[in-house]
Amino acid sequence: MPPYSGIRHIITMFAFKEAGLSLRATARKLGRSHTTLSREWRRNAKYYRPYIPCRADNLAKKRGAKQRYQAPLKCPFVFLYIRKKLRTTDWSPETIKGRLHLEHPEYSIDTETIYRYIYGKMGKRYKLWQYLLKAHRRRYQWKGRTMRKDRVEPQFSFENRPQEVNDRLIIGHWETDNVEGLRTESKALSVSVERTTRLTRISLLPNQTGANKTKALRRELLSYAKLGLVKTITCDRGKENSKHKLTSKQLGTTVYFCNAYHSWEKGTVENMNGRIRRYIPKKTSLENLTQRQVSSLENILNNTPRKCLNFLTPNERMAQITNHLSGALPLRM
Repeated sequence: MPPYSGIRHIITMFAFKEAGLSLRATARKLGRSHTTLSREWRRNAKYYRPYIPCRADNLAKKRGAKQRYQAPLKCPFVFLYIRKKLRTTDWSPETIKGRLHLEHPEYSIDTETIYRYIYGKMGKRYKLWQYLLKAHRRRYQWKGRTMRKDRVEPQFSFENRPQEVNDRLIIGHWETDNVEGLRTESKALSVSVERTTRLTRISLLPNQTGANKTKALRRELLSYAKLGLVKTITCDRGKENSKHKLTSKQLGTTVYFCNAYHSWEKGTVENMNGRIRRYIPKKTSLENLTQRQVSSLENILNNTPRKCLNFLTPNERMAQITNHLSGALPLRM
């Protein structure tokens, strides 16, 4: 008896049934569909138990209370309020929660409840996640991303780096990083930048192992190390820098590591990576790239005037500083 017609209708139905009337005849007298009465009877007289009106009444009330408890977002008013604000404003669930209580003090809801509804079956069906600020299709963990355990055990951390490195007044302090192509490929670019002159050295890596990164750094910086122009190297804690002790020994330098997720601590090489992305955009395959093409790109970057160098090129600035040094440096003009 949709959804619940009260004890009076139940008792009337029971009385007609006991008097020998069929459900169809009873339905005509009550002005109901016979299928409604049939469902009511089957629902409360299962397993050959007798139909008892007072028990059916109690079960109907329990089902109703349970249904209301599980209704989305507490009640229809709160449900419609939240759905409207999600769709028509840029408010976050936390803002909607606070505003609901401000406008309607008699109602309240928790932020977590709203998020659970958005990422529940009903919310996903209507794609309510697209109205959130970040519009993530899948919900992130409540505590956010956790920091991974360092893949490299640093010998010297960023806090131990000398102040002269930050001043950019003395040549010989380098930063290094890798530039990736497609995630599915192993090839990468090793990029090393001198902080004072912005001179850049780029090598093509067959993969990002520590051994290949160490070979690339030796190839890029050995000629400068012989002139005492590799005093420090700053890098991140990626697995490609796992052979940093060998790098320090080969180049006679000290390797300092940035803190996890602090890419700005090697901002010079990050800026150069951005310049490289003008020529090799993200998600570009490196499989067909050759070292000759990489050297050509390096030449372009080292011969581009820079405002921070008073519009000299990195090659010109390096030549100015190293004029008095004996031996020729491979400037690749």
